[in-house]
Amino acid sequence: MGEKKKLGLVPKLLIAIVIGILIGEFLPEIICRIVVTLSGLFSTFLSFVIPLMILAYVTMGIAGLSSSAGILLLVTVVLSYASTLLAGTFSFTVARTLFPSFMSQEALDQIAATAGNSLERLFSIPVIPLLDTLSAVVFAFILGLCLSTMRAKHELGDTLYNAVDDFSKIIDKVLNKVIIPLLPLYICGTFVGMTYSGQTFVILGILWKVFLVVILMHLIYLLFIFVVAGIVGKQSPFTLMKNQLPGYATAIGTQSSAATIPVNLKCAEADGISEEIRDFVVPLCANIHMAGSMITITACSTAVCLMYDIPIGLGTVIPFICTLGIAMVASPGAPGGSIMTALPFLWMMFGRDLGDVNGPLCAVMVALYITQDSFGTACNVSGDNAIGVMVDAVAKRLRAKKTQAASPAEN
Repeated sequence: MGEKKKLGLVPKLLIAIVIGILIGEFLPEIICRIVVTLSGLFSTFLSFVIPLMILAYVTMGIAGLSSSAGILLLVTVVLSYASTLLAGTFSFTVARTLFPSFMSQEALDQIAATAGNSLERLFSIPVIPLLDTLSAVVFAFILGLCLSTMRAKHELGDTLYNAVDDFSKIIDKVLNKVIIPLLPLYICGTFVGMTYSGQTFVILGILWKVFLVVILMHLIYLLFIFVVAGIVGKQSPFTLMKNQLPGYATAIGTQSSAATIPVNLKCAEADGISEEIRDFVVPLCANIHMAGSMITITACSTAVCLMYDIPIGLGTVIPFICTLGIAMVASPGAPGGSIMTALPFLWMMFGRDLGDVNGPLCAVMVALYITQDSFGTACNVSGDNAIGVMVDAVAKRLRAKKTQAASPAEN
């Protein structure tokens, strides 16, 4: 007999949203409070794990850069980070321009009127995280940079690197075996509370439009980055995009940057990227190039700010995307890793109170992000090969200059 096909995460989340709406709409308050309490206990555990996740992923992401030292590594990292920041800025500009038209004054007034009607949990268990998120980021930077430098110079560092690698695998296990399976409960509890307070249908009436715009922004950004790659690499951008279709489709199907790497390497080969370049650019960019994820998170958080009348501008958004572009390093290796890593930084957009990881706004962000995670992943990995084309073009020019310098000058 064939193995039973498991229900994917997105269908589970959609089912959880429906169940949450039904419970909040039709069942007694005590039932709603029980579900909200269970969801709250999970969110407390999530708050404990997130700093450990940042420490593990960011440390490994930075420490692993020593494997391909040199100018081409620097070019790849700079291009990836610049692309991620540009994607976030583009997303905010579009969202700030379009999203207000999705929100009638009546809908905004209804959201504001119901903001204080939240359900109280029956009880909570205080669990204090070992590190706050800022400490985790700083510690991860110190540890990652030192390990990268020591390993590049063949000094001590392998023992600690292996220990951090093992720690990262433990966090992967916690994410895959505990957090991801319990996400539907988290989302269900959030929608129970939102439905009970009367917010759900107003918010969903806005967010489906946001969802469509986000996917469209992914496609527009891919067109842009492939045009730039075509100019730099002196190739047809349309040929490059055609070559990328298998990788894009695989990413949508798997929702995993890591699982798409073998197919993406084939796409890079079709683009004419040299084996030396594609073998380090594609796996590296799968961990550090986050344009699609940045577009989604920036757009969704902007939409939430507009819905709740939270002041927002470039002065708020630029520090947010600069921080997130670093914090998300290596997080795509796990399902939903990008949004989980982003959660503790949402206060930079929402403020300290509304940006609480245990609050409903963060849960809405998780639900909205994961339901379109496959498209964000597809944008991430497709952009990786555009960067590969540019890095390969730089490598060819460097080789040409080196050859020219080595040849005897002609009189």
